[in-house]
Amino acid sequence: QMQFLPHHWLLSTIGRTGHLKYHDTSTGTLISTHRTKLGACNVMAQNKNNAVIHCGHLNGLVTLWSPASSEYLVKMLCHKGAPVQSMAIDKTGRYMVTGGADSKVRIWDLRMYKETHSYYTAGGSPTSIDISQKGILGIAHGTRTTFWSPAALRSKVKDPYMSHTVNGKGPIETLRFRPFEDVCGIGHAKGFSSIVIPGSGEANLDSMEYNLNPYQDTKQRREAEVRSLLDKLSPDMIALDPDVIGTVEESDNHSKLERQQEMEKVANERKLKESEVKPKEKKRMRGRNKIQKKLNRKKKNVIDENVIKLREANEKQKIESEQAKRGDEEIDAKMKAPAALKRFFK
Repeated sequence: QMQFLPHHWLLSTIGRTGHLKYHDTSTGTLISTHRTKLGACNVMAQNKNNAVIHCGHLNGLVTLWSPASSEYLVKMLCHKGAPVQSMAIDKTGRYMVTGGADSKVRIWDLRMYKETHSYYTAGGSPTSIDISQKGILGIAHGTRTTFWSPAALRSKVKDPYMSHTVNGKGPIETLRFRPFEDVCGIGHAKGFSSIVIPGSGEANLDSMEYNLNPYQDTKQRREAEVRSLLDKLSPDMIALDPDVIGTVEESDNHSKLERQQEMEKVANERKLKESEVKPKEKKRMRGRNKIQKKLNRKKKNVIDENVIKLREANEKQKIESEQAKRGDEEIDAKMKAPAALKRFFK
């Protein structure tokens, strides 16, 4: 199975081994390889809205893949106990249609990844499914084709829009709508047939879109190819939500308050850690950074009983020396005083 992503210039392939590979067709290099680990894959489709690849497996699972992720983005059990035989996605990327061997066609809402409703195909299991540009759903089952109106994707419709039977030409293998025309092509065992489905094709086309103008000449095709290469998107930009890139994160007041509280908590913890760090001792002149000097400086602030006794003894000695000095000064003054003034000294 192969799918081409025109805006990324990527070719995605998968086979019996279950290895999904992305090749850059502009450079010829292999971008990424993913192991689905789900066996052979016979059904592949791309979501044209976000360029995500959908793979249908034999155990009824459908997985969504992106080249930027090594694991599947979403895994859905679409058909329990029956392999997925066909799959289609509308151009808006909102609805996915899967057909299984249990003769059921299930409609899935990709916004919630839930089944909305389903249809039963009489005469055989759905071998091919396609959705036209205007939203008409075409289902091939056995030798019959059934076409449902665009409203059949949003809600369950009782009767189909149109039906067609290919008698005597074997089972139908492929059913595809032709773009910009009200024509549907049917491939079967005896060849190819085309039928008219009114209202299936888009009436107006955008001639500036790459590889879309059916009336372009050689020069226009060459210029369109160069312009598309210049506008090529990176494979890392493929995601489930294509509107995420280039937007600003929006959040409510509650989440903003929680984020602010977390930031304040981290800042407070950082301040506590910084305050617990001991300040480095200043480097002094040569000879003052010896171990004994450092220990003596640290011991200056240590107070014990011996230090207290030493301080008291020093203070007492200082007082006594001051008193003795004062007494000596008084005696000297008395001795040096005149005889007339000695009577004033005690």
